[in-house]
Amino acid sequence: MNWIVFFDIGYVIILVLVCLRIVYDTTSTTKTMAYLLLVIFIPIAGMLFYFSFGINYRKRVVYSKKLVEDDVLRKELVKKIISNSEINLQNNTEIIGDGNSLVHLLLRDSLSPLTTGNDVKLLVNGEKKFPELFSALNGAKHHIHIEYYIYEDDVIGNQLKEILMRKAKEGVEVRFIYDAFGSRSIRKKLVEQLTESGVEAFPFNRIRFINLANRLNYRNHRKIIVVDGNCAFVGGINISDRYINNGKKQIYWRDTHLRIDGPGIQYLQYLFFCDWNFCSGQKMQPEPLYFNGYNKFNNNVSVQIAAGGPDSPTPTIMLSLLKAIHLAKKEILITTPYFIPGESIVNALKVASLGGVVVKILAPGISDSKLVNAAAWSYYDELLSAGVEIFLYQKGFIHVKTMVVDDYISVVGTANMDYRSFDLNFEVNAIIYGEGLAEQLRQNFSEDLKEAEKIQPDVWRKRPWYKQLPERIARLLSPLL
Repeated sequence: MNWIVFFDIGYVIILVLVCLRIVYDTTSTTKTMAYLLLVIFIPIAGMLFYFSFGINYRKRVVYSKKLVEDDVLRKELVKKIISNSEINLQNNTEIIGDGNSLVHLLLRDSLSPLTTGNDVKLLVNGEKKFPELFSALNGAKHHIHIEYYIYEDDVIGNQLKEILMRKAKEGVEVRFIYDAFGSRSIRKKLVEQLTESGVEAFPFNRIRFINLANRLNYRNHRKIIVVDGNCAFVGGINISDRYINNGKKQIYWRDTHLRIDGPGIQYLQYLFFCDWNFCSGQKMQPEPLYFNGYNKFNNNVSVQIAAGGPDSPTPTIMLSLLKAIHLAKKEILITTPYFIPGESIVNALKVASLGGVVVKILAPGISDSKLVNAAAWSYYDELLSAGVEIFLYQKGFIHVKTMVVDDYISVVGTANMDYRSFDLNFEVNAIIYGEGLAEQLRQNFSEDLKEAEKIQPDVWRKRPWYKQLPERIARLLSPLL
């Protein structure tokens, strides 16, 4: 009996210390409450879960983005980036419109430059992306930098493997970063084949048993390819057969990617260098050979990159989306496969809708995660009450991650509208200023709505309690999903 008493006292002391740690270390009130409920009502297992997945890495920078070691040179580069961005902003006020505050936010938050003179091409689904990508890779002369969350050992994965191996044998520098969790199917055979042919390949976070949980929680969700420093690809499409709708698989996969040519690729190249130095242990420097290969285009598309992750001092992705939402005067069109936005985004959308802005959200009707879908549905009622229109895609699974604000701000990238993309994953979004891409995305959105069902607020509210209760429970767990 004495041992039981001692155990109970010890457990209570540890529980109190863990609760204090959660309160001190977790900045989000919602997350704090979720973790407190978890450790209190699920003994021992709740604590293990928190220490595996809940540690706030934003207070512990995962790695340094400081590529230039010379502080004097670094200060000169910072001044140049800010000066050039201000000049580009002044010379393109008609294109950027009211987006100047968004430009300044990203410039001050992460020193992401505003670039002009870009050419941007929208790639719808894998059927459009992969031929475009393979053509660019086949034309590579100096270097190929590729970074992906999911790379699968299937037909598309092997086609890309053959191109990378051939280019490496031709003398092209090929560097490949893969997420050890998302690309676990290639870790042995395919990666070995790449390295034997001269490709340098590293996992972003090598999985070891002792720290398995933490490495799985902080994933590199970016999809970046840079070719010769003159063109880049970014968006939601991974390297996998599932992204090609050729009639050979059961579900239709709807997705969007982007090709960027011009100076807008420089920050994507910079992100790759940072990630590469972290996972490879090398110290690549931003030499002109890697950053000055681009051409400027007369169509003058303005591009800025928003990147975030546990290495960022602030939730850059979420802040940029919030700012874009607040800038809206007429319309906001959001497409996302995972919608667990948190209070900040929800309140911003409600304010916009109640203020007369048309807000439309397109989300999956068919999802690859019932728990995530249930958590998303828990947000719909309050958004519908504020006048937000919500549509559920029925043709297949919609994996698109885009947002259009009015007729001049477009966001295409890797980040979902959820806690994981805001806080835990390494993500990257391209922000395009101007009417051209915004109009294309608006047309695509309209086409996708033809394959979607609009939620009727009255019908939604009358759903039986046994359907709504699981959603409420899932919402409590949403910060942990």
